[in-house]
Amino acid sequence: MPTAAYLVRNEVWKCLADFRLPDSLGFGLVAAPVMYSATFEGGQWKQGELLPYGAIEILPGARALHFAEQVFEGMKAYRVGRPAANLFRARDNYLRFKRSAERLAMRPVPQELFLEGIHAVVGACTAFVPDKSGQSLYVRPFLFGTEPGYAVRASTSARFMVIANPSEAYSAGVMKVLIEREQVRAAAGGLGTVKAGANYAASLLASTRAVERGYTVALWLDPTTRQNIEELSGMNLFAVIGDELHTPVLNDSILPGVTRDSLIVLARDSGWRVIERSMAVAELLRQLASGECSEVFACGTAAIVCPISLIGDSDGREYRPGVIDARARELRERLLAIQERRAPDPYGWTSEVIPLVRPDRHGRVGT
Repeated sequence: MPTAAYLVRNEVWKCLADFRLPDSLGFGLVAAPVMYSATFEGGQWKQGELLPYGAIEILPGARALHFAEQVFEGMKAYRVGRPAANLFRARDNYLRFKRSAERLAMRPVPQELFLEGIHAVVGACTAFVPDKSGQSLYVRPFLFGTEPGYAVRASTSARFMVIANPSEAYSAGVMKVLIEREQVRAAAGGLGTVKAGANYAASLLASTRAVERGYTVALWLDPTTRQNIEELSGMNLFAVIGDELHTPVLNDSILPGVTRDSLIVLARDSGWRVIERSMAVAELLRQLASGECSEVFACGTAAIVCPISLIGDSDGREYRPGVIDARARELRERLLAIQERRAPDPYGWTSEVIPLVRPDRHGRVGT
């Protein structure tokens, strides 16, 4: 638990008292009533503060708006059958957040400040963390450059913020995936390994076209040969081939998912053989056609694990696995049980968040 040194605006307490969870949450549609903010100015990070959720001011010339100088993370807080909420692998999210900032030449947020912001928002919103299995408080920390100007360089000022959304279990249902043969999501040596807004922007056109054709999402191939599977837009891919679990090996254009890593650990500890390798798309399609590949699924923070019922190619051919949501369901249930603290956590992945208490007369928060 980080030291609580942030300020709390007086209006926060009224926002928290007045907030009510609606009957229907959706995913990412309901904003938590508070947010955290800290700025980097004059070569140092200023004291953070917790304030009511609302619009923020940014200069029209800020580099975040013109040069996509922005990175973010996606995390969840859970509260099932317990008075306090808990996070899942928060420090791993921080390490990726730090790598993302460094890749964009931004000043990384110190780990203590990152965790302070997460704990501030989750702690304040403890009562609004949904308590049904599969529900969560989705937490979005993000960093953006605020210095105005058109020189192509990193900003000397920045803002770090944390917002959150009480959410239902995200589910795209059983997904249908379309192989993207023309565009690439990320170039070798580019931004594919980091969670930057620009990384995701590159996927929007292909994903939109896939949806227009009746698919759920695009499946990306490697940027050099266009022959090897990389990932879906926002999710990593797994395939059950024979008795083995296969997934594309990480490279400099695949995002290293925290959920992906968690599933690999759980699968191996269950005695499954997990193989990380280059996966040729032509080979996978042959294995689907022959039945050697029996199941395909994707994973990510929002959906945890999502089964795939069909992979379509640009020529109109479609390939269907013989099994849908078997090993995927088993892994999803095992992981969710740990995330929600309904099962032992031998990996030390979960950490409890102390609910927010009122500040003293100086505006400081105690714990």
